[in-house]
Amino acid sequence: MNLEALNRYQPQALAVLRIVAALCFMAHGTQKMFGFPASQMGGGGFDLFSLMGLAAVLEVFGGLAILLGVFTRPVAFILAGQMAYAFWFVHVPMMGQGNIIPVANGGDGAVLFCFIFLYLVFAGPGAWSVDEVLKSRRSLAAA
Repeated sequence: MNLEALNRYQPQALAVLRIVAALCFMAHGTQKMFGFPASQMGGGGFDLFSLMGLAAVLEVFGGLAILLGVFTRPVAFILAGQMAYAFWFVHVPMMGQGNIIPVANGGDGAVLFCFIFLYLVFAGPGAWSVDEVLKSRRSLAAA
C-alpha cells in the first residue's frame, strides 16, 4: 500500500469525517426541536430555555458551524464538552446503576461525538471549509 498516496488525501478525508459527523449530530438537534426525523422518544414541544433546549440549539447550530467549517476549533471544543456532559450526566445515570459502559447505557454515540469533536479541536477542519478559505485569503493578503 502506498502511504504517500493515502497521505495526499488526508485533508479531504478529515473534511468527510467533519461533514458526516456534523450531519449526524444536527439530526439529533432537529429531532429535539422539530420531531424530525421521527424518533421513538418523540420530539419538539419542549422549553427552549431548558437543558434539552440548549442541547438542541447547540446540536443544530453548532452542527451547522462544524458542517460549514466555521470557527471549527472553538465550536468543536464546546460540542465535545456538551457530549462529555451528556455521557456522564444523562447516559450514565439513565440506567439507574451508574453503568459507565457506553454500549450498556446508550451513550456510545455521545462518546464518539465527543472524541470526533475533540479530534477536530486539534486537527482543524480539513479541506472544504470556510476556515480554510479565510486562512488562504489571509495568507495571500500577507504575501
